[in-house]
Amino acid sequence: MDLSFNAEERAFQAEVNDFIAKNLTDEMKRATALTPSVFSDPDIGMAWQRTLHGRGWGAPGWPVEHGGPDWTPAQRWIFETECARAGVPNVNVMGVKMVGPVIIGFGSPEQKNFYLPRILSGEDYWCQGYSEPGSGSDLSSLKTRAVREGDDYIINGTKIWTTHAHHANRMFALVRTSDGPRQQDGISFILIDMKTPGITTRPILTIGGDHEVNQVFFDDVRVPIANRVGDEGKGWTYGKYLLEFERGSGIASAKLREGLRAIAELAESDLTGRAIDDADICTRISEVEIDIDALEMTELRVLSALQTGQNPGAVSSILKLRNSEIRQAVTRLGADVIGHDALAVEPMRPLYKLNHESAIPEDMLTVIPEYLNGRAYTIFGGTSEIQRDIIAKMMLGI
Repeated sequence: MDLSFNAEERAFQAEVNDFIAKNLTDEMKRATALTPSVFSDPDIGMAWQRTLHGRGWGAPGWPVEHGGPDWTPAQRWIFETECARAGVPNVNVMGVKMVGPVIIGFGSPEQKNFYLPRILSGEDYWCQGYSEPGSGSDLSSLKTRAVREGDDYIINGTKIWTTHAHHANRMFALVRTSDGPRQQDGISFILIDMKTPGITTRPILTIGGDHEVNQVFFDDVRVPIANRVGDEGKGWTYGKYLLEFERGSGIASAKLREGLRAIAELAESDLTGRAIDDADICTRISEVEIDIDALEMTELRVLSALQTGQNPGAVSSILKLRNSEIRQAVTRLGADVIGHDALAVEPMRPLYKLNHESAIPEDMLTVIPEYLNGRAYTIFGGTSEIQRDIIAKMMLGI
């Protein structure tokens, strides 16, 4: 495999770096550096989404006929890697990388014409209505129900761990529209306006002190049947398709590498008493770097498949599994590198909006919030146990 860039690709790399230098503001860069979550605050992330959209780069993975930039796999790789190195915000992840591909693959022409431009422009901000209090890894047991009444569905039930539901104006949700011998066959995929009467959003504060997730309640919420994506009862198929993109359509290795670099720099600094001189810390940094190299090679193979129109398939579970585990390894390493300073924790509210001087240096400010927030990496998007089951069944035939 030749991993060197040709002259055209090097020119594109220079174009991306020039674009970032001209458009990434100091506020955006600092906010991103001080965001412990994988989700940027909408006021930061959506501003960057609008900037990308203005350049025609708002959805790197989309087909060109729907607003994608028609990049080669190498260009996509260059773009995402340079963005990670520069510290750009995460954009409309649940719009661009999750519900967007489902609408493109299964939505009606009317849905494509209405929703896709609004995702690209940042006009709509999406949340995901999947998990319920009794349905997490066993998602097919979900009970939120949609009953037909005329041209509408009447929805009752609840969703939980709904990231940024307090910011979102739209939700894509899996709901039960019928009962049968197979739970999966009675589920439909619905697009919901979060301003619809009967929707209540309640915050859940996590271990890091942040308000990132919520519980959402539906009480006789009326949603047009026209908002259903694809066929009734086929939502399980569409939901699995979406999860493949959630788990396996991004370039995680570049951000992991930047996270590890920041920890390594802390380990070499006087702030940590040169923690790098500890043989255990030094060895762990090397081990994580090797893991990132291996993940990077798998991502390159998947990216090439995506560019030909294939969905990631079961390999997305490998990417999700390893990305989650490596992220946690990086955050554990960070906590050990700063040592007793880990006891001084600023709550996430968010950190870049703190209106007082912090007790710990800014370079160390996110280390413990990232560690605490990162405990969920091996749970959200499908637990590590579920990913291993998928790999065993679909790739190993066990």
